[in-house]
Amino acid sequence: MNTPVVELEEGWAILQMGITKVINIIEGVPGETAMDAAFYMKLYTAAYNMCNQKPPHHYITQLYERYEGVYNDYLQSKVLPAIQEKRDNVSMLQELVKRWVSYKDMVRRLSQPFNFLNRNYVAHKNLPMFKDVGFGCFLEIVGAEIEVQVKDAVLSLINKEREGEEIDQTLVKNVLEIFVDIGNENDAQNMEYYVNDFETPFLNDTADYYSRKASNWTREEYAMKAEECLKTEKDRASHYLHSSTEEKLLKIVQDVLNTAYTIA
Repeated sequence: MNTPVVELEEGWAILQMGITKVINIIEGVPGETAMDAAFYMKLYTAAYNMCNQKPPHHYITQLYERYEGVYNDYLQSKVLPAIQEKRDNVSMLQELVKRWVSYKDMVRRLSQPFNFLNRNYVAHKNLPMFKDVGFGCFLEIVGAEIEVQVKDAVLSLINKEREGEEIDQTLVKNVLEIFVDIGNENDAQNMEYYVNDFETPFLNDTADYYSRKASNWTREEYAMKAEECLKTEKDRASHYLHSSTEEKLLKIVQDVLNTAYTIA
């Protein structure tokens, strides 16, 4: 007995029910119930049939496009406005962390019906995993829009801490983990986003900061202050920077301070 063909709009309507449910759960819509095994199996079956039917009813390309559209719409209508409406740096960073955590959960949930494709089809065709599509959308829509603002906010907090103010180190750590996560979601060794969009500007800012500070020191107090600065930066690295940054940070500080001492 032949299995009836699942047309694109018919199957998408089933998947859309799951998408709506997941978004409602993520957004905390009152009365929304969790997805049970029967509901999940309905989604899995619809996705499986739509992607394993013979042409012209083989709909994997269309599902890729529509899932990307779901992520784009959600990020543009919910996530980005929620972050941008925050009027101070700390609130903005807190909202970013909150939204990133919930968005990762959303992508995980919406990718589950396609796990069989990731294993049996996507990898062989050199296509992105369904979850990678979701994380790529976050980078393109949210990251591209606010990455400079986020970087500047984090650098501002770090420099406030350098000047003796107390900051939320856990918040800074959580924000920097987003820079790492976005690259690692696609490649466990990919630190490009963290390096380019945070670490490099951070090291440059650090060099500028200590160049200014050291210019006000006398030669007599240089040794004590230099040792103190290296210790605080080492502590800073252990508290919230990625482990790969520590060696670079300490070298930058040491080089700047040595140069300042020579000039003085």
